[in-house]
Amino acid sequence: MQKPKLTPFLATYTLLVIFSIACTSKKEPISPPNIIVFLVDDMGLMDTSVPFLTDADGKPVKYDLNEYYTTPNMEKLASQGIRFSNFYAHSVCSPSRTSILTGQNSARHGVTNWIKSEENNRTKFGPADWNWNGLTKTSLTLPKLLQQNGYKTIHVGKAHFGPFNSEGEDPLNLGFDINIAGSSIGQPGSYLGTEAFGHTGGNKARAVPGLEKYHGQDIFLTEALTLEANAAITQAKEEGKPFFLNMAHYAVHAPFYSDPRFAEKYKDSGMPEKAQAYATLIEGIDKSLGDIMQHVKELGLGENTLILFLGDNGSDAPLPIENDYSSSTPLKGKKGNHWEGGMRVPFIAAWISPDSTSPHQLKLPIAQNAIQEQVGTIIDLFPTLLALADIPNPEGHILDGFPLQTQLNAEQNTSRDEVFLNHFPHGNHRSNYFTSLVKSEWKVIYQYPVEGEAAYELFNLKEDPFETENLAESNPSQLKVMMEAMASEMANKNVKYPEKDGTLLELIIPN
Repeated sequence: MQKPKLTPFLATYTLLVIFSIACTSKKEPISPPNIIVFLVDDMGLMDTSVPFLTDADGKPVKYDLNEYYTTPNMEKLASQGIRFSNFYAHSVCSPSRTSILTGQNSARHGVTNWIKSEENNRTKFGPADWNWNGLTKTSLTLPKLLQQNGYKTIHVGKAHFGPFNSEGEDPLNLGFDINIAGSSIGQPGSYLGTEAFGHTGGNKARAVPGLEKYHGQDIFLTEALTLEANAAITQAKEEGKPFFLNMAHYAVHAPFYSDPRFAEKYKDSGMPEKAQAYATLIEGIDKSLGDIMQHVKELGLGENTLILFLGDNGSDAPLPIENDYSSSTPLKGKKGNHWEGGMRVPFIAAWISPDSTSPHQLKLPIAQNAIQEQVGTIIDLFPTLLALADIPNPEGHILDGFPLQTQLNAEQNTSRDEVFLNHFPHGNHRSNYFTSLVKSEWKVIYQYPVEGEAAYELFNLKEDPFETENLAESNPSQLKVMMEAMASEMANKNVKYPEKDGTLLELIIPN
């Protein structure tokens, strides 16, 4: 049978269909995802109405402190994303902040204490060559890699990456295009615009830089930083660039000023005045979170923006300490301690506007209203965000963290270790001259013999999550196993030991 001939109309139509199919079948390039790291200073695991701790069945459990704080935007973020119940940071701020930017444990990058701006605070027996100068222009950092790959990189708030007159003092030296209010200081001189954030009132030695347009105004520091962050996000969109925002609030660090926007709510709580002020700081942070998320949505960027919410060390809330339990109760200890309350922090990951059809969310699916009980750490952010942005880790740069992609989808990453080393070879804090190691369900703490003998603590965190029973004497074989694991981790990271009378105080492993 003779094939029908195409008419001129049919021929033209056929060509148009083929051309249309060919064009639509080509994958259009997807713009890189926007990234927000929302870092709260000194916010511990219990400083929120979101329950992070779980029972034996993995269900969230609310404790008294969860009932005290008001964080509805954190609740919303947790409902549309995943929270980690076992997420570790270092026990003081500069080590954690440097780890976020480098992907390395503090024992490796050498910033093992908070950085005092004016002078080297190694303390009496601290290592002479610890990294007091912090990050430098030559440091390989997350913002620098993102910047080199087309991101608009924005730092807002507390930096604390180096002392006065160092390269690390200025975030612009570390890969940020924009620096708003970041410097060497680790706490604000004042939270009040009427005190020019420390320039005209409060602690002038810790005056917050770069917010002159708010000086004299009746505005709280948290709100001023939020307004500036949102303006920077708008600018990035207008420039057609993906953005990386390091939203590093000064709150909730001391001094504990009361945020007047929320004070009325807590005045009849029966809590001490400073604890009420702390609760207002927490609620101010939560409002900032909500305001930034809403602004991103209004700009039409919600489906393309990942937000990671976390604290930089355990809680420092001004609550009484009773038998070593305080603002992290039921966890033992608080900021600066070697117990869990000094190192466990809130961590929530979510897309600002969840959409299962979004290309980026297909690439990085995040479970909603989920809890991840497998260990995560602050050093995991670097490899996670590099992978998300399709940026290879530069050759020769050692990473101590693991990509969180599998865990963010509420699955177990069987290829990661569950180890976290916290090395604090310094004094003048709540816990002095110690190293701790978490390895799966076991935790060991070693206190260096700077004055007296070495001391050991051993806990089974699965059976005793609140560290009530020290097993160091009753289980010497497990103590030895854990101390040998600690020695291996420390050798791998080339740690700096405390020193006494010119001698390094290396680990003493019991027989």
